[in-house]
This record gives sequence, structure tokens and C-alpha cells, in this order.
Amino acid sequence: MKISVIIPTQNEAKKIGFLIENLRKYGGTNLQEIIVIDSPNTTDNTFEIAQNLGVIAVKSPQKGRAVQMNYGANLAKGEILYFVHADTQIHPDYTSDIIQAINAGYHLGCYRHQFDSSHLLLKINAFFTRFPFIWCRGGDQTLFIQKKDFIKLGCFRQDFQIMEDYKFILRANKDFKFKIIPKNVIVSARKYETNSYLRVQKANFKIMRMFLKRNASQQEMTETYRKMLNY
Repeated sequence: MKISVIIPTQNEAKKIGFLIENLRKYGGTNLQEIIVIDSPNTTDNTFEIAQNLGVIAVKSPQKGRAVQMNYGANLAKGEILYFVHADTQIHPDYTSDIIQAINAGYHLGCYRHQFDSSHLLLKINAFFTRFPFIWCRGGDQTLFIQKKDFIKLGCFRQDFQIMEDYKFILRANKDFKFKIIPKNVIVSARKYETNSYLRVQKANFKIMRMFLKRNASQQEMTETYRKMLNY
């Protein structure tokens, strides 16, 4: 089986080169391709950097991470899709870990994570990513899934501007086996550095509550999150 890595980007010129280099370095023969889907709202040279590094780089026809990831999945030639955020540092064993999980009967899954920070509270946050609760998940942990199962599940909801990954995982958990690989990817702490730990936690709690109660529109959740945080 071959893995297609899909990276949705928006203004990630400082991060995208390092990620691409590591994906190639550790991908081995199981890596089919790296696909960068850049937002039409990008104002830096993320797209040009990806092009110059020789990966598949395309502009998304619409804004929104769900649209970008679906667009990349449609282009992908690999049997396995691996969605990675541009500011996440992948695990060196990513291709073997993913294929091993698929061969063991899992349909999709993610890694645990740790932050690129020594902050004690962030270490505590990261500890909980080993548990199978929806509030312990998130796109920063990366997500792998067989392409046939991704299509069967109907892909990401393109009308979602926020929480698209949580919605997808909740839908998948009804009928598919989910694997949390007991290794860490490294996640950027920049949101916590730009804001404060308490401010980010309050915003995350507020949005998760709105999402799980199903009493708020995507526009309401997006506007609420943007008002609560600088990012």
C-alpha cells in the first residue's frame, strides 16, 4: 500500500519546507506523493515554496480546510490518505506505523501529540491525547485513513469552516475501527504563545460545547472562536 500525504495550507511559508523535507526523508518506498493544497486566501509564498520543492502543489478552488483536504484526497493516487497540518512535525516511523495499523484491521487513526514547548500545562494537555475521547482529538494529531473508507464516509463536510475533523471522526467511529498510535507527533504551541493557556482553553471549551450541543451554526462557531483568540 502507498500513502498520499495531504497538507492544507494558508500562509505557512515558514513551516512548509521543513515538513516536506521530513516527509521525504522518512517516507521511504511507501510514500506515494506529497500534495499541498494552498488556500486562495494565502498572502505569502507557501505555494511557490512547495512548487520549488517538487511536490504536487495546487490552489484550492475555495477557502476552507475541509474543501482543501477533500480536493487533495480527490487528486491522491495512494490507497491511504494521510492528512497533516503544515506546522506539525511528523514521526519518523509514520509510513510503517500507518501501514501496520491498517494491516491490523484499523480503518483510520491518528498519533498522540506533544507540544514544542516545555510548559507544564501543555504537557498535561498532551498526556490526554492517548485516550479515545472526542475532546482529546484534533487535526494537529494528523489523521490517516484508507481512501476507499474516506469516500465511503462522504469525505469532510465542506460546509464546515471549523470542527470538520471532529465531525468526521464522530461519524467514522460509528462503524470503523480507530487507532491511536502510541507515539507522538510534535505540535506547534504558537496559538498558546500568541494568546494565553487559559484563553485558548476557554475558547476550545466554548466551541466544543457549541459543537456537541448542535445548537450553533458554523458561522456562529467561527465568529465566536475568532473573537476569543488572536491567531
